[in-house]
Amino acid sequence: MDFEVTKIIYYLAVILFATKLFGMGTRKLGLPQVVGMVIAGLLIGPAIFSNLPGKFNGIIAPTEIEMDVLSTFSQIGVILILFSSGLETDLKDLKTSGFSATLIALFGVIFPLGLGTLVTSFFMGGVSETFGNPDKLMNALFVGSILTATSVGITVETLRELGKLNTKLGTTILSAAIIDDVIGIIVLSLITSLKGGGNPLFTLLKAALFFVFSIGLGIVLRIVFKWISAKYPHKRRTGIFALAMCFAYAFCAETFFGIASITGAYMAGVMLSGLSDTKFVDRKILVNGYMIFSPIFFAFIGISADFSNFKPEDVLFAIVFVVVGILAKILGCGMVSKILKFSVKDSLAIGCGMIARGEVALAVYSTASWLICFDNGVLVGVDPLFATIMLIISTSVLCPILLKILLKDHTESHGTQVSADDYVAAANNL
Repeated sequence: MDFEVTKIIYYLAVILFATKLFGMGTRKLGLPQVVGMVIAGLLIGPAIFSNLPGKFNGIIAPTEIEMDVLSTFSQIGVILILFSSGLETDLKDLKTSGFSATLIALFGVIFPLGLGTLVTSFFMGGVSETFGNPDKLMNALFVGSILTATSVGITVETLRELGKLNTKLGTTILSAAIIDDVIGIIVLSLITSLKGGGNPLFTLLKAALFFVFSIGLGIVLRIVFKWISAKYPHKRRTGIFALAMCFAYAFCAETFFGIASITGAYMAGVMLSGLSDTKFVDRKILVNGYMIFSPIFFAFIGISADFSNFKPEDVLFAIVFVVVGILAKILGCGMVSKILKFSVKDSLAIGCGMIARGEVALAVYSTASWLICFDNGVLVGVDPLFATIMLIISTSVLCPILLKILLKDHTESHGTQVSADDYVAAANNL
């Protein structure tokens, strides 16, 4: 199917204008800009209007191939967000919060997976019926695995905008979110392997090899970049080389190791953090991201929503799915945070910082949708597509709002990187 490049240009113009306009509006209301960007995507796309009487399908109504193009821009946006986050990560802070973040992430996967699987079984004939049928059990585990995902990009943007990305709390949330996605993707791979999608031990081995690869190669590249930044300080070539490393890591992570590309981008940033030119490169990456790719990422969440194909009972399942998805993250991550001596308010903030879902949840769905249970072509399990879209939309809006409330009086200052407020100020001037 052919498409016109001029239509993509038109879509970009509408997206950038709408996200900035609504972002400024939500900021005026005291809310993070990401809330406005997601709402903008809902209002300019076909998600709402295509289901109303009349022929109006939204200001933009992309075809399937045009959606693929916008999805590509969106993926680049979240890759740049995570790369920038890696550049801003203080390795000393990451070591300090590493154990805590791993525990938080682990329970941030176990709780959603367990509760999601259990609740889904009630919509498929009950616990005994589901757990006694291998196909239905795979279907329920698949739904639970969708709930394990965390949208790192939304959480990072919110923390950056609130000026909390470089605090101990922000580092813990970010580290836990990164580890959460890695564990969640490994869990998904293990689930699919039980249905014939691969060997569980081989999946774990590939994940371990990815980190060995990224750290080993990263040490060498770090030495090279240290030499380049010393010989050619504050040159654009340094930023271009860094960006090439970002994309290469993202590609290798997903292609060769089955790890999410955003995790590869984050690791690339971490390996280049703390160098003399890191702040310079980060500012270039951040400004470019804010100019075009990041707004498209957040708007695409709303644009890609589809409310047209669902049955009445899907609404009830979606409501339960969203509630369980939110509570499971808050309970799992929050309880462990409290055990680790975080305050009640900070524990809630960590839990709420982990509730957002986005591109990873949709990636999980598209990767393992074949686990949906059918009998002679008739659906006997649960198709969680509508529920997943509702989860992404609701948590994308709710996460920034809850973090804004919980971190309103948070005064902790931690880390040696340049203040996130400096970046936000630059972004607001775009």
